[in-house]
Amino acid sequence: MKKQAGFTLIELAIVLVIIGLLLGGVLRGQELIANARVKNFARDFQNVQVFLYGYQDRFRALPGDDVAAATHLPAGIAATPGDGDGQIEGVWNAPAGTTESGFFWQHVRAAGFAPGGVAAAEANATNANGAPLGIQSLTPAFTTIVGGPAPPLNGTFVACSAGIAGREALQIDTQMDDGNPEAGNLRIRLTGSDGVPATQAAVTAAPGAAHTVCMAF
Repeated sequence: MKKQAGFTLIELAIVLVIIGLLLGGVLRGQELIANARVKNFARDFQNVQVFLYGYQDRFRALPGDDVAAATHLPAGIAATPGDGDGQIEGVWNAPAGTTESGFFWQHVRAAGFAPGGVAAAEANATNANGAPLGIQSLTPAFTTIVGGPAPPLNGTFVACSAGIAGREALQIDTQMDDGNPEAGNLRIRLTGSDGVPATQAAVTAAPGAAHTVCMAF
């Protein structure tokens, strides 16, 4: 009678070890990708500040609000001027080329601070997820995230970035602020639901849902 071949315990153990290593590698790779995305999102907020203060230092005017943009920026660029009132008017995610919050990107790009097209109608900036990224003055007109039961945001300007997964939004808050989406100068809300910041429990309960992160400075 022919003896039936099979796997020995050692062979099975080796297979299980290989499977474990493969799964561990996949999970580690996903973690590295997610961490890289969080760093990119955080860098966006830092870059917006660099663009604004760099432009202001060079031209003594705010990008987007610069009434002399046509003079300050290179010849041949049809720079749209602002009104020079010291505010970046319009909402952070306004359609491209319609308000000072959109002109902001034209000005900082034309001045060489940021990469991208310089036409007034060029698309506004996007983050690593291809979702809107923008800036505006922090005024009562800012309604993406309001104080509600939480302390109001403090600052002169506010930058917002949309379409960020809840788990990544909390990592950004931990890295750049106090880790609490309801306090500090960095707040989180569920994308598409303007108003008060989301609670930490709500963000944690929807780790994959798209959130908007706003930081005042």
